[in-house]
Amino acid sequence: MKGLYYRLAASQEEETFVFQESEPVSSPSDYHVKLQVKACALTPINTKLISALYPSKEHVPVGRDVAGVVLEVGPKVSFFKPDDEVVGILPLDCEESGLCDVIWVHEHHLARVIDVSKGNVNLTEKGIEETGGLGFDIIVDAGVILYNTEDSVTKPTLLPHKHEIISLLSVGGRWVTREQHLQLDPPDSNILFLKGASLSYLNEETWNLSSSQQGKYLHILLLPHPDEDSSETSVISDRRHRGRGSET
Repeated sequence: MKGLYYRLAASQEEETFVFQESEPVSSPSDYHVKLQVKACALTPINTKLISALYPSKEHVPVGRDVAGVVLEVGPKVSFFKPDDEVVGILPLDCEESGLCDVIWVHEHHLARVIDVSKGNVNLTEKGIEETGGLGFDIIVDAGVILYNTEDSVTKPTLLPHKHEIISLLSVGGRWVTREQHLQLDPPDSNILFLKGASLSYLNEETWNLSSSQQGKYLHILLLPHPDEDSSETSVISDRRHRGRGSET
């Protein structure tokens, strides 16, 4: 299959990225899965690391994060079957580009997509089953349901409940949430404590800023409202500016 490759030792006159046919160096093993790629992310290429690990390599496949549908499985594959929707990360020594239409991937590099859109799948049971009862080391959500079904819920029903996410965390796991109004009940907090897990917040606006601009963003957020008494806040702001001036 034809895929996109990065040329490591390309001169200024040569193209850095090239399309060429990809052929597996070795035949797929009994544990490989034939995957029809539906989506692929253009992840950054660490040329220094690849040159150090594989000095004889001339071309590096582009695209390692893939998602698709299983077409065929090896005789010893136990985790997947044809027509399963999966996502995965191709290893550094993979010779096939993730932008190919069809690739062979070892089953250990893939994970099954849990479809909760029909409402007949228990997210907690499925997640524990996929991880062999260990749970996930890190979970990044796109929002959570904050209230019970008896209350008025404005969030989409496809979002998981906060208790489900906490139940899916492994020992020492980490939950990264984008929900700014998240509140944990004492039982949920107790589960986090028993697992030694942690909770972090992801603010998209701060995340997209460089480290030199994050302080300015926080300073804008801390500015008082025009209708409020700003005397105390202005004193704190002046002290911060004086401290920064003395440091410089």
